[in-house]
Amino acid sequence: MSRHSFKRTARVSSLVRQALAEIISTEVKDPRVRQITLTDVEVSGDLREARVYFCHHGDADDEAAILEGLARASGYLRRQLGTKIRVRTTPTLDFRVDTSLDYGASIERVFRDIKLQEGDSTDADDSPDDGDETA
Repeated sequence: MSRHSFKRTARVSSLVRQALAEIISTEVKDPRVRQITLTDVEVSGDLREARVYFCHHGDADDEAAILEGLARASGYLRRQLGTKIRVRTTPTLDFRVDTSLDYGASIERVFRDIKLQEGDSTDADDSPDDGDETA
């Protein structure tokens, strides 16, 4: 039974993400909200709550404005979502900023810095001496 429940929550999560992305891109008029990209949706086991993760390309001030816009539009988004997907109860929407992309970018920078440092130390070790070796 739990396996069936897991498949259902995954299926509903996917449907919610697709439907919300379509609603936001085509029907929402608030420019603060239109600049986001939905990255993931997690639906609770009883399908009554959905955490909607998004990313944006702005700064912290933009983030606060986006969250305010999403909070104001959440009733409309939930109502429209109810018309697009067929579930007994349309889940309440809890919007959260997805920081995983920023975290991944910081890890990438660390790896790049390490590679550059290794390249610098390897270049110093491989530099030819002033004529000690003859070819």
